[in-house]
Amino acid sequence: MAGESENYDVEQEHLNNVFGARLRITALRAAKGPGVELLEYLAPRDGRPAPSDLRANDIAHWQTTLVTDRLDPLVGLARDHRIALVSPGAVDTTPLTAGFRAGALTRDPDGHGLRLVVK
Repeated sequence: MAGESENYDVEQEHLNNVFGARLRITALRAAKGPGVELLEYLAPRDGRPAPSDLRANDIAHWQTTLVTDRLDPLVGLARDHRIALVSPGAVDTTPLTAGFRAGALTRDPDGHGLRLVVK
């Protein structure tokens, strides 16, 4: 983790275009590559949850892709921490032109998609 903060006030409302926005922001950074900021809306709490039947080919689907050297440890961690596997596990994609050798699609407890890939 690179850091965390709680942001609110008029500037945050304008940035998010949400009146009364109060957010907890958690910043993640690996040894190399770009960082990721995760936003949790503390207020307002009237957002809609992701549909439980949301599929990867639905227009509303959104995912974050993380590149890793090995999938097996991450797939195991996902199973241990209530991260639902959408794919049956690590999927070999070498016969495809996907741009990576293997991948797994997961969904966190809030329904956010996370694609883990090995280049």
